[in-house]
Amino acid sequence: MSTIAPHHVEKSAMTFAVLGYGRFGQAFAGLLLQAGHRVRAFDPHAEVPAALAAASMSAAVDDASWIVLAMPVPQMRDALRTLRPQLRAGQTVLDVGSVKMHPCAMMDELLGAEIAHVGTHPLFGPLSLARDERPLRTVICASARHPQAAARARQLFAGLGCDVIEQDPDSHDRAMANTHALAFFLAKGLVDLGVDDDITLAPPSFQGLKHMLAAVRGDAGHLFAAIQRENPYAAEARARLIGSLESIHRKLLIDSDDEDGSLAIPSRPVP
Repeated sequence: MSTIAPHHVEKSAMTFAVLGYGRFGQAFAGLLLQAGHRVRAFDPHAEVPAALAAASMSAAVDDASWIVLAMPVPQMRDALRTLRPQLRAGQTVLDVGSVKMHPCAMMDELLGAEIAHVGTHPLFGPLSLARDERPLRTVICASARHPQAAARARQLFAGLGCDVIEQDPDSHDRAMANTHALAFFLAKGLVDLGVDDDITLAPPSFQGLKHMLAAVRGDAGHLFAAIQRENPYAAEARARLIGSLESIHRKLLIDSDDEDGSLAIPSRPVP
């Protein structure tokens, strides 16, 4: 495994404890290092480069200004319970999960008013960073108890080159159910069908779908399930999609003339 050496540390550098060194944890640590910050990482289930590795969770968070929860959402409650006695005023906890209602509620419950915390969802990942896609975007969901933590998070992500979007956790998850969750649901079905096994004859318009299929194949195994199961609105969105596809399928079988134009794909209205 390649090692990661910290970049030149600027005077404004901060120390981050990255808890979870999966694909996104690695990518986010790299982004922090590129910005000149200090990073210590801990993950009992992954190999962390010696230059970043902390011997324990306690060693990782000691003297860290920011604690980044980059583990799978189902592991977050146990992690927060273990972490809580080791935290002190002046530190800020943020999560980077793809859903926000459950993580934000857990942080409010377990960290309370004493430990600053904020929910975030970086709308990028290892593949988009490798492709140097810009602009990067990040959603921030402030805790009513810690508006200043949200302000610091906005400054942090802006310093990493991100456009920042502010939303409440409910609005975030509703929006993600109709975009992120549905896109991954559709892509997972196509991957399971082997649609991208041979794309020799795929037209140029397939390239966007090809990137979506690559994202599903490349993401950590737990991410698809988390996007679908941890978002309280995802099941309803999937049901609507399935109903719409079944309706289109029936019309294609029985309506050869499409007299009402219902099978046409409407163009987007011009503003």
